[in-house]
Amino acid sequence: MKSFIKYTLATICGLIIFTFIAVFIFFVSIASMGSPSSATTTVKENSVFVLKLDGTVQERSGEGTPIDFILEQNDMSVMGLDDILSSIKKAKAHPDIKGIYLEGGLASFDSPATAQQIRDALKDFKKSGKWVIAYGDTYTQQSYYVASVADTIMLNVTGMIELKGIGGKREFMTGLYEKLGVRYQAVRVGKYKSAVESVTRKDMSPENREQTIAYQQGIWNHMLKDIAESRPKLTAEKLDQMVSDSILAFAAPSDYLKGGLVDLLFYPEGVKPIIKGLLKTDDDEINQLMLSDMIAMPSPIEEKGDEIAVYYAYGEIIDQNTSMFSTDHNIIGKETVADLNKLAKDDDVKAVVIRVNSPGGSAVASEQIAHAITQLKAKKPVVISMGGLAASGGYMISAYGDYIFAEPTTITGSIGIFGLIPNFTGLATDKLGVTFDGTKTNQYTDFEENLIFSNDNAQEIRFMQTYVDRGYDTFLNLVADGRKMTREQVHEIAQGRVWLATDALPIKLVDKLGSLDDAVKKAADLAKLDEYHAKSYPEPATWYESLLDMVEKHNSYLDSELHELLGTLYQPLLDARRDQQRNRLQARLPYLLNF
Repeated sequence: MKSFIKYTLATICGLIIFTFIAVFIFFVSIASMGSPSSATTTVKENSVFVLKLDGTVQERSGEGTPIDFILEQNDMSVMGLDDILSSIKKAKAHPDIKGIYLEGGLASFDSPATAQQIRDALKDFKKSGKWVIAYGDTYTQQSYYVASVADTIMLNVTGMIELKGIGGKREFMTGLYEKLGVRYQAVRVGKYKSAVESVTRKDMSPENREQTIAYQQGIWNHMLKDIAESRPKLTAEKLDQMVSDSILAFAAPSDYLKGGLVDLLFYPEGVKPIIKGLLKTDDDEINQLMLSDMIAMPSPIEEKGDEIAVYYAYGEIIDQNTSMFSTDHNIIGKETVADLNKLAKDDDVKAVVIRVNSPGGSAVASEQIAHAITQLKAKKPVVISMGGLAASGGYMISAYGDYIFAEPTTITGSIGIFGLIPNFTGLATDKLGVTFDGTKTNQYTDFEENLIFSNDNAQEIRFMQTYVDRGYDTFLNLVADGRKMTREQVHEIAQGRVWLATDALPIKLVDKLGSLDDAVKKAADLAKLDEYHAKSYPEPATWYESLLDMVEKHNSYLDSELHELLGTLYQPLLDARRDQQRNRLQARLPYLLNF
């Protein structure tokens, strides 16, 4: 009877899953037939590219869930940085696109460097003689930073600008774990390697505070400088003083106008006459191109010459894909190595640019990827382009590049290793009364149990420290070899220290400040190519691949509900879960950097 019930329930579950997939395929097919991106965009004369500074901007597009594919609209709530930059280039080159209209909003960028790259692209667009204007009901700090490059900044008469500087608080879970009877045992190398502090301390260490203040102030100074250069009534010092003296988000819109943050105040209907004046037209209808239209528009620049591969490596570095709550993109060690080996064997690929945007992760996977890069480098030039983050393991996979570019606000370095193991003795034995006993053939047969369920584990911790020390030595030697430095020189600037790219440049962790385009040009130069074009790798997942992945993980909905319910507690609890699935040896940033 039990078998009958079991197989019956299994059959019912299978039918439900099959029906679910069939319904998805049907609706996605219908949606794709009517999708604005399914056909080539025709550009009319006197057109305007409308770029909404709303939603989430991530390193690459094509990483959404099947729901995103079905419900994708012109405003595109999840946008790829690659698509935005490509669209701005297309708009610059197309003679019928006269300008860009930025619509301010609650944009969320994965790093300050992401916002800076969009701003730089808009600045380059203006060199063509075309215009950029911006209007918003609300500007977040990063969306205002991007919009500040506009020729004219307009704001709703009841609008808000949220400029407040860079900083914030993070959660320290040690007190909670003490109440639960859980103690985290940390082994690390590097006084700045503060990844363990959230579960071993109740506040920031002096070293962590020092490095955090340094890169936060550096990013803020860069933003102030850029904004001031675009706003004639402002200086960096004046803007900084404005932010220090009051909460600008609560200021009256007239104060923004008086202070030079905006040029005009009016309701949304006032935008259309401004655009019509710039287009020099009396037509009531304005030809608008949304981001999805620009993505579907073929590039007016003909691709010719040899191929330079641009390989995107972004997200946490993990050993293998695991079914976790988070659906974030990851760098999977074995898959990345296989991809790089294919590029090494592809004779059509003359050079490779690796776009790194990663806080690090598994030290083992990072070292394997670094080794694959040395093999790739032996056959063709390899240039690294750092995005918002290229730190710890993210730096390890960058160090062997022939040349390293970083954005001015890139966070890099963090050359250090740590291991973190929870101890549940206080919970299991002291609070719940659970005791442990057993037999073994060798002294350390049960070392894992001792680490987790015994306070008498000093010897096991000693071995763990030796293991971590060896990982740090490997890291130092790898960087020294890749950057043509001595081990001692690397150790002096390592210690787990996080560096802003502008500070990493003089200590030789990076070669030059520049964009992805700069990296592609350098790769062409190293490969001695007169004509070339760039091609992105790996290919983005299709909607049905995303669907299969979602069915495998079957937790996207639960994840979103937990995020909504837990708020700021979501990330630390997710990290605690992830710690159980991560490799013992980690080369990872102190915590998720939130700007």
